[in-house]
Amino acid sequence: QVQLVESGGGLVQAGDSLRLACAASGRTINTLFMGWLRQAPGKEREFVAAIGWNSIITTYGDSVKGRFTISRDNAKGMVYLQMNNLKPDDTAVYYCAAHTLLQSTYSYWGQGTQVTVSS
Repeated sequence: QVQLVESGGGLVQAGDSLRLACAASGRTINTLFMGWLRQAPGKEREFVAAIGWNSIITTYGDSVKGRFTISRDNAKGMVYLQMNNLKPDDTAVYYCAAHTLLQSTYSYWGQGTQVTVSS
């Protein structure tokens, strides 16, 4: 079991940058795949980014490629999402999530952090 807590959200203007952080506790994240997903009001939850246990493999949703970067520090139990050139469409609650090598869907979730981008 792992507990995930997000931080770093806030209210920004279009074009600004934010860095979200996810702190994990309860177990090491060394062997977990970590990801970020988001959900805007009235919309389905959307995949944002994911990173493998050793940081070699990263994937991004089409809407954030070239703007967002996911990274992790296993020793500190931290996962980050650097968000640059934010757009109003990026407004959502951002969730940190994790799954094991034997899972195809995320089984561990944080409570989310709100990101609001005004135009």
